[in-house]
Amino acid sequence: MRNTIKIISLLLTLVVALGLCACASSPAPAESASPAESGSPAAEMRIIVDANGRAVEIPQTVEHVICIGVGALRYTCYVQGQELVAGVEDYEKEGGMDRMYNYVNYDLFKDLPAIGGNGEPWEEEIIKLSPQVIVMSSYAKCDPDELQARTGIPVVCVGGSDTTLDDKAFETIRILGELYGKEARAEELSAYLRSIEADLAERTGNIPDEEKPSTYVCGVSFKGLHGFEGTEANYGPFVLINANNLADLTGQELAFDCELEQILTWDPDVIFVDYNGLALINEDYAAHPDYYNSLTAVKEGKVYSQVSFRSYASNLDTALADAYYAASVLYPEEFSDVDIDAKIGEIFETILGVNPYNDLKEAGYEFTTVTIGG
Repeated sequence: MRNTIKIISLLLTLVVALGLCACASSPAPAESASPAESGSPAAEMRIIVDANGRAVEIPQTVEHVICIGVGALRYTCYVQGQELVAGVEDYEKEGGMDRMYNYVNYDLFKDLPAIGGNGEPWEEEIIKLSPQVIVMSSYAKCDPDELQARTGIPVVCVGGSDTTLDDKAFETIRILGELYGKEARAEELSAYLRSIEADLAERTGNIPDEEKPSTYVCGVSFKGLHGFEGTEANYGPFVLINANNLADLTGQELAFDCELEQILTWDPDVIFVDYNGLALINEDYAAHPDYYNSLTAVKEGKVYSQVSFRSYASNLDTALADAYYAASVLYPEEFSDVDIDAKIGEIFETILGVNPYNDLKEAGYEFTTVTIGG
């Protein structure tokens, strides 16, 4: 009997021991792991709200992008994100000085694969490159959601800008700074541009209208080259310096062809010539010298240059250089303390990272007086 009791006791002890071991080896219910702790793909993603108000999931660190549409690549360069670009639209592979962001980065862009043209993405080529993000400006010829669905690549929209320092320009800089992890550069650039805007406004904003010389800009390009009749209402550089732009009297809003007789009637005090149209203007002068020589500005030698700032929309660097040069001509007293060449160099250096003004001069695009027909 005693032996039986001992055996039963030993068996009970063994069962209890095994139960305790089982409890000890069973894991306690764990709290849900956060994405960062679990190492899941979600830990490497973040959300960015683009210019269209779309919440787009993108990689935490963006290292490879492509840019589609007016302004996307330009502003990428402005925030110093050009090294991230994996492919470019076909026109960016052509050299030239009409877009200075391209000119100073041409060695980066010329051998990259083409991924679109004139705002139209080439989806198969984009998919081959597998960029982490497609940056698309509001001027691109496609729907961002459809492009994202067809390629499987996040599409982030930016506004771009077809003028100078409008809200779209600053918003684009901010979004791209956030996208590329270059917030400090974006803030620095925006602060500089705000200071330019304020400086021009402070120097020109209080000049009475009756003391402002009347001015006319000609040779402005839009849908091709134009001669003396090609002008622009709300001309970006003139808006920044509160100029008395005669084209604003017409009720037009952007670039247009002005009646030659109307220009003669206005007889502007100062004429500015966009280099893009200078050849056409000189050609017309050869055929109609009396027309031009009857203009006061031509007779008095008050004809000056503008470097075209509009190529695939507005190039901020050149537009701001145009504004300072025009202001120094129209308001010499207010800008007597400004070394214009130095200021232009500062603008290029700050926006582009380098100063190509000497290259522009050597190519014949200098801020200087112009002799029509010369």
